[in-house]
Amino acid sequence: MIDSFVSWLATTTGSIALHESLYMYAIIETLHVVAIALFVGSIAMIDLRVLGLALARVPVSQALRQILPWTVAGFIVLLLTGTLLFYAIPERTFHSPWFRAKMILLVLAGLNVWRFHRAYGLSPAGWDTGPAPARARASAMASLALWIGVIICGRFIAYNWFDCDKPQPAFISAFSACRSYTP
Repeated sequence: MIDSFVSWLATTTGSIALHESLYMYAIIETLHVVAIALFVGSIAMIDLRVLGLALARVPVSQALRQILPWTVAGFIVLLLTGTLLFYAIPERTFHSPWFRAKMILLVLAGLNVWRFHRAYGLSPAGWDTGPAPARARASAMASLALWIGVIICGRFIAYNWFDCDKPQPAFISAFSACRSYTP
């Protein structure tokens, strides 16, 4: 069902126009990279503060209040540009194992952020200016690792090592949801 939708999406006028555009795809991709720098950079600042490795004199609540608006802005631009990048080449992207791994890591990173903000919100009582509890530090370390993984997987989506139109090992074809390859 998803495969049929992705195949249909690739045939829409907008998808074809975006994919074949001389400049628009490159502009969107560039905005995506800039948004990654803003989004992940702001998250890294918060994570490093929670870990006590940066901004040690700044209360965590103050860092969160000042940095989170930039994080949200970066996320909005990432969401829009990422959707457009997918829309430009939906079949190839959908079947990429790197895209699938990226989506899994994004879900895990989102759950980690949700858990952190649910537990501590904008007012980390008791450790605002001191060392963070072990769970908060673990969440910050997981955040850094997950976002690095998202960036790596996202970067590898551009390569065609596992495209469905090439013969692949069975496990790659299965993970990529490729229809059976017949040379």
